[in-house]
Amino acid sequence: MTTRLSQLFVRTLREDPADAEVASHRLLVRAGYIRRQAPGVFAWLPLGLRVRRKLEAIIREEMAAAGAQEVHFPALLPRDPYEATGRWTEYGDGIFRLQDRKGADYLLAPTHEEVFTLLVKDLYSSYKDLPLTIFQIQDKYRDEARPRAGLLRGREFSMKDAYSFDYTDAGLDASYQAQRDAYERIFTRLGMEYVIVQADAGAMGGSRSEEFLHPTAIGEDTFVRSAGGYAANVEAYRTPRPEPLPIEGQPAPVVFDSPDTPTIATLVALANERHARDDRAWEAADTLKNVVLRLTHLDGTSELVIVGLPGDRDVDMKRAEVVFAPAAVEAATDEDFAKHPGLVKGYIGPWSDSGPVLGLDGSVTGIRFLVDPRVVDGTAWVTGANAHEKHVFHLVAGRDFVADGVVDIAEVRAGDPAPDGSGPVELARGMEIGHVFQLGRKYAEALELKVLDENGKLVTVTMGSYGIGVTRILAAIAEGNNDERGLIWPRSVAPFDVHVVATGKDAAVYEIAETLVSELDGAGYDTLFDDRPKVSPGVKFGDAELIGVPLIVIVGRSAAEGRVEFWDRRTGVRTEIALHEVLGALRNAD
Repeated sequence: MTTRLSQLFVRTLREDPADAEVASHRLLVRAGYIRRQAPGVFAWLPLGLRVRRKLEAIIREEMAAAGAQEVHFPALLPRDPYEATGRWTEYGDGIFRLQDRKGADYLLAPTHEEVFTLLVKDLYSSYKDLPLTIFQIQDKYRDEARPRAGLLRGREFSMKDAYSFDYTDAGLDASYQAQRDAYERIFTRLGMEYVIVQADAGAMGGSRSEEFLHPTAIGEDTFVRSAGGYAANVEAYRTPRPEPLPIEGQPAPVVFDSPDTPTIATLVALANERHARDDRAWEAADTLKNVVLRLTHLDGTSELVIVGLPGDRDVDMKRAEVVFAPAAVEAATDEDFAKHPGLVKGYIGPWSDSGPVLGLDGSVTGIRFLVDPRVVDGTAWVTGANAHEKHVFHLVAGRDFVADGVVDIAEVRAGDPAPDGSGPVELARGMEIGHVFQLGRKYAEALELKVLDENGKLVTVTMGSYGIGVTRILAAIAEGNNDERGLIWPRSVAPFDVHVVATGKDAAVYEIAETLVSELDGAGYDTLFDDRPKVSPGVKFGDAELIGVPLIVIVGRSAAEGRVEFWDRRTGVRTEIALHEVLGALRNAD
């Protein structure tokens, strides 16, 4: 089918939009695919919808191949289902809430687990009805505090979300694998590089969780991978815990004066200057840094926790947010310290010259003391003596202090060991493009989704959740397929199969181009025809490069001799071919 550029609802721009931070945002707006309506909210124009529909078609084909059936839920949903699972409160300020004229509470759905579950509960009651996998492609809404990067982090976005329903764990495993395999086929068809990483389930709950990350420098996720095949995002990385060391025979703790040493760097410098050791210099890794965090819970109450970790590491707040979720996490303030005079800022430690002050053996502050996995029994530390300008040497874990628990929230570094023993990890940046969860029975229990099994006994259904960010993937494809002149779409999602450009003022050229597009139409090619008679060749070529259809046919002055130019934007190669060779060139372009 032929679309004439003279009639297409599009306006290309020569200047970048002022608020655009990344290439996909700049080019999708300039090429006339989307238009901003509000921060993080965009209108879709005909070109953008064409790409979006092609992307959705690939997803639908692979969902059908995996045995999933399509449904469609409203975006406007009542409060009750989310109240039942606790997520009405857990989402905090992250969702859009509203009331109808009668005062009933609603939300614009950020995700649809609850209503999928209730729909199956309404219709199914026997194990004979299962397994079942249903999906939708629907817009979602989240009140991002700082929407940015165009479609990559918006307030309105489109997702494919699928949910599987089984009555046995083995059934869930099979459904999960079918969806995971479908995701690999989808991203392969889209020509997208991806890495499957272990992930934390977060607010979704459940057990097994994996993310599909697209490696990119603009990605907001950091992930780790080893040469031996381990991969995880940093939130899911688990620090291998060393074996305990012998305690017997270790020196007794010694408190020493440490003036002007409120930081790890100043402490290490003083230790080497005044208390040099024989075997090597003191290092930051020999010190125990004690960080005070404030956790604010959903009911508005707050508490402090102290986290002890090696002094050469900092707390990764993103990892901390996952560990302490759903509580909000932030550093303790001066006001917090003022309420706890037993904590000497800059010199906090689990032990003083009068004995333990933090942890199971001596919490005089009432504050939980948690330690990094590397702080195992028998490890000796230099740390605060909980007195102004005083520190302690040879403080041994398991002898001089015992923590209330272990928490793994320190930053992850390149060279850290993979938890599975497959070697050191490297760090990379990635963009989440898909996520698969084994939800288990969390939502089914909350909403009482049960079926009768083979023995006539009611059993709780077990669920899986599988999401793909449709509009985010579209932006990610645009981000990775462009040059300084414009977009270069993969053929699988390009808005048209071929872009025919007629140039010059000779009417005969346009007649030849008309004949060519008719032949392409008859051969089944979806064609964009630049038939604008009073537009210069330079503007037409600029628009063709900006719009990004990968295969372009230029009908110009050589058309009268039966010659046209075949332009592959992916390679930049422009070749003169005979008119009768165009169809063959298109077929062979892959």
